[in-house]
Amino acid sequence: MSFRFRGGPNASSGMGVADHCKRTFLELQRKKAHRYVIFKIDEKKNEVVVEKRGNPAESYDDFTSALPENDCRYAVYDFDFVTSDNCQKSKIFFIAWSPESSRVRSKMLYATSKGGFRHNLDGVHYEIQATDCTEMELDVLRERVY
Repeated sequence: MSFRFRGGPNASSGMGVADHCKRTFLELQRKKAHRYVIFKIDEKKNEVVVEKRGNPAESYDDFTSALPENDCRYAVYDFDFVTSDNCQKSKIFFIAWSPESSRVRSKMLYATSKGGFRHNLDGVHYEIQATDCTEMELDVLRERVY
């Protein structure tokens, strides 16, 4: 079972979102059950599905190495950090991964579906569009939260 995007500028893409996507995102957000979640578009089902979940102990390197080199993906990453006041904080990043080496069709599909999919992930703090690893290095995340 899946639900369709709610309104918005990209609603015309008609891409569905599998129910487990929202449920898995809430597990990351509220229960800290995952460090990251990688989503992919299943073209046969015409919907976004969960491809991989990272357990809470996994590192940022584990996350980035789980992204395909030659294909697009959406991902959320729960970034833990310590503030200048020595407080432990966490912020959720949405990452639209679209490497230069991806097929043009894939880039187009992910680009036109991103807004509608992202709209369903309530509670994301920051968004990053990355075409290579340097655009989403750990320092980039740190710069956003400080």
